[in-house]
Amino acid sequence: MAWKLGDTMPTLKFNHSILEYLHKIKDVKYDSKDWEERMPSIGCVVEENDSKGIEIEIFPDRTDLLSHETISRAARAFLNSVSDSPELEIGQGEINVDVDKTLEKIRPVILGAVVRGVDNGTSLKEKDEFIQSLMDHQEKLHLTLGRKRKFASIGVHDLSQLSPPFRVISVDKKYKFIPLAEEKEMSIEDILELHPKGKEYAHLMSDMETYPVIIDSEDKVLSFPPIINGDHTTVNEQTRDFFIDVTGWDERSCEACLLLVCLSLAERGGEIESIQIKNWDQELLTVPRGDPKNHKVPDRLIRNILGVELSKTEIANSIKKMGGELVDTRTVTDGPDKIERWADCIVGEKEHIISMPRWRNDIMHPVDIVEDIAIGYGYDNLPDQLSTVHLDAIPLPSSNLHRRISSSLCSLGLQETQSLTLSNKRDQFERVRWSEETKSTIISNPITNEHTMLRQNILPSLLNLLAANRHHELPQRVHELGEVVRDSENKTRLSWACAEVGGGFSAAKGIASALLRDLGANLSEIKWEEINHEEGPWIKGRGAKVIISEIEVGQIGEIDPKVSFEFGLKVPIQAGEFDVDALGRTIPDPIL
Repeated sequence: MAWKLGDTMPTLKFNHSILEYLHKIKDVKYDSKDWEERMPSIGCVVEENDSKGIEIEIFPDRTDLLSHETISRAARAFLNSVSDSPELEIGQGEINVDVDKTLEKIRPVILGAVVRGVDNGTSLKEKDEFIQSLMDHQEKLHLTLGRKRKFASIGVHDLSQLSPPFRVISVDKKYKFIPLAEEKEMSIEDILELHPKGKEYAHLMSDMETYPVIIDSEDKVLSFPPIINGDHTTVNEQTRDFFIDVTGWDERSCEACLLLVCLSLAERGGEIESIQIKNWDQELLTVPRGDPKNHKVPDRLIRNILGVELSKTEIANSIKKMGGELVDTRTVTDGPDKIERWADCIVGEKEHIISMPRWRNDIMHPVDIVEDIAIGYGYDNLPDQLSTVHLDAIPLPSSNLHRRISSSLCSLGLQETQSLTLSNKRDQFERVRWSEETKSTIISNPITNEHTMLRQNILPSLLNLLAANRHHELPQRVHELGEVVRDSENKTRLSWACAEVGGGFSAAKGIASALLRDLGANLSEIKWEEINHEEGPWIKGRGAKVIISEIEVGQIGEIDPKVSFEFGLKVPIQAGEFDVDALGRTIPDPIL
């Protein structure tokens, strides 16, 4: 199952032979043409359907469709009206896992499960395809729900090679075991420095003095999460009984990963067994949970959004196609007396209790349930009419301020632009000679050296824009009103830059004065405090701080040719940068 990672959504290639095999197990006929025509309705756009397989673009929120098994289950329900219960059947197992208290600080979420009797195929080809599909599914979950193993990582093991019970302990960097695909022991330190998987994910272990490992009763290592498994637990063509461990930092992501791997194996006839975990806080856990999640959905919400009155039977059939179940329809007897939020179920009105599989972590609100009902009912069957939903909204005070700022600067002949919020420290601070006064937000895995942080100032973006357009005629006059991040908080700033001959400081002050006047400021109360040293990008003595009510709201001036040269510019530039939040605090809105 190949994955082509595009700009927005993953595109996966599913093999016809595997899908046909999975459908045959459930006594359902696989029809690739039917998939091609109808699967786009559930967010699975078919890009290609050839003799070997079907290539499907999966919506990013549908992480439950990333394996042959799970998409086969969803397709049976939607296309063939053959749906299973949203509850995942889980038997009581006997395997125990003891988690050392040190795991609280290094890998706090520990989950697991056993799956026995998995049908991995009859021929060697089918067995190989199964193993490859299982590995591919694991990696897709690592990339999506696991956020490249930061939130969650998965280990899949051959249970026949293990000796329960298991322990999760912390070890130092000198601890040795034989990692997957190796023949000799390696220390934790060597794995992180030399092994391909160790080097790829070593950043997740930075600053750690001890490291998590899962061992069995014979002290053999099952897994060194989130890096690599032990070699002796490798899944092979004979493996039919599995032990799955999922560890990480985000409980919701870990649970979804565990359930989806279990679901894939259960689709091949596997029987899931729970395990008992004595957690680092001494809490006793039985995992995984197979019970569905129940959602309360007001009938009013369905009616208002879809514009049609659906019967109980129509709702039941629609949600069944999406893998859910209508549990009950009742009149609300407890709850609020009036509607404060869309999804409120108030006393006296009809509500539906709908259960959805626990692994459907994309469902976070009753509106998501309504969307599934719409898909199951069929968008083509909905009435062709405008929505009757009345949306009450009060504009934020900041919205009015932003509108007036843009209107003022556009009227002054400055073209509005929008640039990336990603930048780098050289542009943000070194080139423009602004000090890093507040904490910067650094990107942990930047795509390029030019985009390593979230910007604190907008002016560098405008200077880069002028540089990119330096072959065009002058004058060039641009501005941007946008978001920056300072001390991990979103802030709004405004900047302009004009490449023009004969502008200088006077032109910058003129733009600033006109803007402040349009915002309702009393110009006589504004102070222009001269900047006489190399603070910021201004020519010495030709820059000024703008002070209102003893608060610095911005800076204006003529750009120093040394700064311009840093950006590849050789023309005179006057510019300014303002703190919009400060403007809102110091200038009363004359409209409000």
